[in-house]
Amino acid sequence: MLARSLRFVLKLVLWFVLASLLLVLAYRFVPPPITFTMLGDLLGGHSVTKDWTPLDDIDPDMARAAIAGEDSRFCEHHGFDYRAIAGAALRNAKGGRIRGGSTISQQTAKNVFLFQGGGYVRKAFEAWFTVLIEGLWGKRRIMEVYLNVAEMGIGTYGAEAGAIRYFNHSAKTLSPSEAGRIAAVLPLPKKREAVAPRGFVRRHGNAIASRIGVVRREGLDACLK
Repeated sequence: MLARSLRFVLKLVLWFVLASLLLVLAYRFVPPPITFTMLGDLLGGHSVTKDWTPLDDIDPDMARAAIAGEDSRFCEHHGFDYRAIAGAALRNAKGGRIRGGSTISQQTAKNVFLFQGGGYVRKAFEAWFTVLIEGLWGKRRIMEVYLNVAEMGIGTYGAEAGAIRYFNHSAKTLSPSEAGRIAAVLPLPKKREAVAPRGFVRRHGNAIASRIGVVRREGLDACLK
């Protein structure tokens, strides 16, 4: 009985590994059609607005803003920024506002393949998919997918849909200020707005916009070129 159960578990693991490899490989070339977060919006009665846009057609300052606001070592790490994780753990241990250490790669893995929440089990799957996309996609594709599936507001996904929603023009012509405001929305897209932001969102957006030039000058976006 035990041997039979072990064989079943082994087969299940092997099938999962094979299926996940094929899915990640497929998304290396084709846009993910839908995510669990999008399905959640649809089931909640919200419409979903998205418009897949190649990275070449998104203003470079949008990717720089994402790096400045979410993951300054995006081009250096291999999916996991252990310095950021350690720093977040230390800050959280001291109390105050809880912060994570997730990289853009981890967020992309979660957004595309998994659901929000879920605790340590979801984190384990997130780590697996992060390893796969880092190995099979590369940084440029990871950023392209991230900027197309990240939630920019309730029912709004991707830089193109976000730019049109907030600024009434394409993501191809975002200013540093606009890119910074969109990036400031990313951590809590259901609670933040990029139009006429106030308080923390306004300050954070301005800070990100000011760091876009640093990202460009110091080549922190070099892996996207």
